[in-house]
Amino acid sequence: MKKKSELFNRKDLIAYFLIAGTGALIQLLAGALLKDWFHLAYESTILPAYFISLIAGFILTKLFAFNARQSQQTRREMIKFMMVATFSGFVTWGFSILPYHFIQAEYNDLFIQIPYSFKKVNVTQISTTLNGMGFSFVSNYVLHKTFTFKSSGFYDRFKDLIK
Repeated sequence: MKKKSELFNRKDLIAYFLIAGTGALIQLLAGALLKDWFHLAYESTILPAYFISLIAGFILTKLFAFNARQSQQTRREMIKFMMVATFSGFVTWGFSILPYHFIQAEYNDLFIQIPYSFKKVNVTQISTTLNGMGFSFVSNYVLHKTFTFKSSGFYDRFKDLIK
């Protein structure tokens, strides 16, 4: 009999945190490139950057976070992953944009110049994006653990029914 795992077990949480960190770096880099290359507004870069990071996120999560490497249900997991990721993408967007607009209503953006460069980094935008990512991390972790990479047994029961 298989031992039932708890929602916030240490091994899964650490693995998912490292994977999410990789996704966060990809998302921050993609957002910065989208903003610089296409001259997009901050608000317009959050969701595209989030969805760019999903490709790496799915592969790394499947392989390393929830012991789903051998599940034989990759297509089903991809569909569920996209459902969860879409929800969490809007969580990221909302918890990035709302504090950003609140801060902008009261203060100016804070910039830091990169040493030996002409590039200035908008610390306000990075910090509000990290805020959104933090809320998204929690929703992603819980939903992926309890929904995406958890076998409900429905498919197996359905196969038995139609035999």
